[in-house]
Amino acid sequence: MVFVGIDVAKDKHDCFIINSEGEVLKDVFTIENSKQGFELLLQTINTCTGVGEKIKVGLEATGHYSYNLLGFLLENGLTTYVINPLHTNLYRKSLSLRKTKTDHVDARTIASMLMSDVSLKPHTNIAHHNSELKSLTRYRFDKVRERAKLKTSVSRLVNILFPELEKMVCTLHMATVYTLLSEFPSARHIAEVHLTKLTNLLYSASKGRYHRDKSLLLRNAAKNSIGVFMPAKALELKHTICLIQELTKEIDEIKFAIKNIMDTINSPIPTIRGIGQDTSAMILAEIGDLNNFDSPDKILAFSGLSPSTYQSGQLNNCYAHMEKRGSRYLRYALFTATKSVCNWNPVFSEYLDKKRSKGKHYIVAISHAAKKLVRLIFAMQKSGQPYRLN
Repeated sequence: MVFVGIDVAKDKHDCFIINSEGEVLKDVFTIENSKQGFELLLQTINTCTGVGEKIKVGLEATGHYSYNLLGFLLENGLTTYVINPLHTNLYRKSLSLRKTKTDHVDARTIASMLMSDVSLKPHTNIAHHNSELKSLTRYRFDKVRERAKLKTSVSRLVNILFPELEKMVCTLHMATVYTLLSEFPSARHIAEVHLTKLTNLLYSASKGRYHRDKSLLLRNAAKNSIGVFMPAKALELKHTICLIQELTKEIDEIKFAIKNIMDTINSPIPTIRGIGQDTSAMILAEIGDLNNFDSPDKILAFSGLSPSTYQSGQLNNCYAHMEKRGSRYLRYALFTATKSVCNWNPVFSEYLDKKRSKGKHYIVAISHAAKKLVRLIFAMQKSGQPYRLN
C-alpha cells in the first residue's frame, strides 16, 4: 500500500510518498496550487504505485485552501483522508521532543499517521458535497450576527435622536419603524413634517395598522422629545437601516438556497418539535457524513461538548469543563436547538427540570439536555425515522 502525505498551503503543497514497508518512494517535493501542479502530483503518485496497489492520501483540514486539491483527488478516485490539524500536531509531538514544525515535517507526519492510525475515516463524496450546505449555513450565521450588530447600532442612535420612540412601538426593528426612520431619522424631522404626509407614510408602511391618531401621538412626542438633533447621527441611522434591509434580503436568499438542499436531503431532524430548518441544516452541515462517527459520544467530542478530564495518581479533576475544541458552529446550533426543544418538547422539558432540581446551573443543565438531543439525532439519522412523541 502507498501512503501520500500532503501539507496544504495557499500557493503550494508539500508532498511525501511512502509505502507500507516504510520505504520512501518519493521524498518531500513541492507542487504549485494549480492544475499543472495537481496533474504533476497525480503523475508522481501513479509512477510510485504498482499495478493493483492501494493508495491512501492524507491532508490537513486547512479550510478553503484544501478545497480545490481535495476535489481533484476525489474526482480521480483516490481514497483521501482529511485530518484534524490538532490531531496532526499531537502526533508530531509524540514522535519527537524537539520543537520542529516545517511543511516538510508535516507532510512526513501525515503520511506516517496514515500508516499507523487505522481509525481514520476516508473523506467521501457525500462529505465533499455536504461542504456546500456548510458554506451556506456558516455564511448565514455570519450575516445574522452582522445584522444583529447593526440592530444594536440602530437602538443606540434612536436613543440619541428620538429616545421616546422605543416606548411607543412594540419593537424598533420592524418594517414600519424602519420606513419612518429612513424618511425622518430624528425627532426634529418628525416634529416638522406635515401630519397628512406622516399619516400616509405610516398607514402604507404598516399595511393599515397605524392611522392618524398614531401619527399625532408620534408627532407630539417628537415635539417634546429630549433627543438631540445631530445631522451626522441622523445620516448614520439612515445608512444603518439601509444596510440592515440589504442584509435581510441576502439572508432570505441564503435561506432559500439552504431550503433547496434540505429538501433533497430529506432529513428527519426537522420533525423534532422546536428545531427549525435553519438550525437543523447547520447541525447536519457541521456533522457531515454520519458514518464518520461510531457513536453519539464521538459527535459530542467533535462539537466540543465532551467534558475535559484530568487524573493523575490520586488526583481526580472535580471540575469537568467542556473541551470547546470542536466546531463552534455545531456547538452553537446544538445549544440553540436544545433551548428551543426544552421549551416545546415535554420530554426534554422534564429532563431539564430534573437536572435543575439537582442544583445544576442552567447552562450545565442545558448541556446535559444537549447530550440527550445528540443521542436522539444520532439514532434518527441512522434509522431515517421521523420523531414521534410517545
